[in-house]
Amino acid sequence: MEIIARIRNDFPTKFGLPRQSGLVPELVSTIVFEPEYRVAEALRGIETYSHLWLIWGFHQAVREGDSQAWRPTVRPPRLGGNTRMGVFATRSPFRPNPLGLTVVRLLAVEDSPEGKVLIVSGADMMDGTPVYDIKPYLPYVDSIPEAMGGFTEEKAAYHLAVDFPEELLRQMPENQRETLLGVLAQDPRPAYQHDENRVYGFAYAGMDIRFTVCDGLLTVVDIVKE
Repeated sequence: MEIIARIRNDFPTKFGLPRQSGLVPELVSTIVFEPEYRVAEALRGIETYSHLWLIWGFHQAVREGDSQAWRPTVRPPRLGGNTRMGVFATRSPFRPNPLGLTVVRLLAVEDSPEGKVLIVSGADMMDGTPVYDIKPYLPYVDSIPEAMGGFTEEKAAYHLAVDFPEELLRQMPENQRETLLGVLAQDPRPAYQHDENRVYGFAYAGMDIRFTVCDGLLTVVDIVKE
């Protein structure tokens, strides 16, 4: 398969990213096509759709031991990182073929020095993620209201209260604050780490966001420019 495009956004690493698409609709990304795919005709009509499917690669997913081996079970983060489920019953990045599937909202098709780009929201992909295909989301066939969400349904409403001191929040540009608040509410900690005395951190928009979590409250304690 050929990489047709890459994602660009403010998340240089996987830490802090929403665990599923659509959880933080404020997160805006740009899809920049590779030079050989910067053909305007390939996007003709795409602006008539509100949402798109992205097929992409978990390029930062590193397996332990033999890089070619795969495991039939994984430990989903939302189950605490200790319960094993079948890999095909999860969306884990550690798969026989490390492919991701994401729905995003199409905000705009814009001209840029790198050809036409797609501005999308709600992605769960880090900066530089390779995109292998883009397809329109068709609500009359892709939306199934009666579908069952398996073991994920009990965790669907999970979120943290966020205490973000005003003097720290002002250090972030206004157009990035809502995205950051949404990401923090989704609990960006590794699933297996719940130390109330630990200061966690992740990179976002050139800043290192540092926080603690205690009794369901996430408190931002510092912002350090990288």
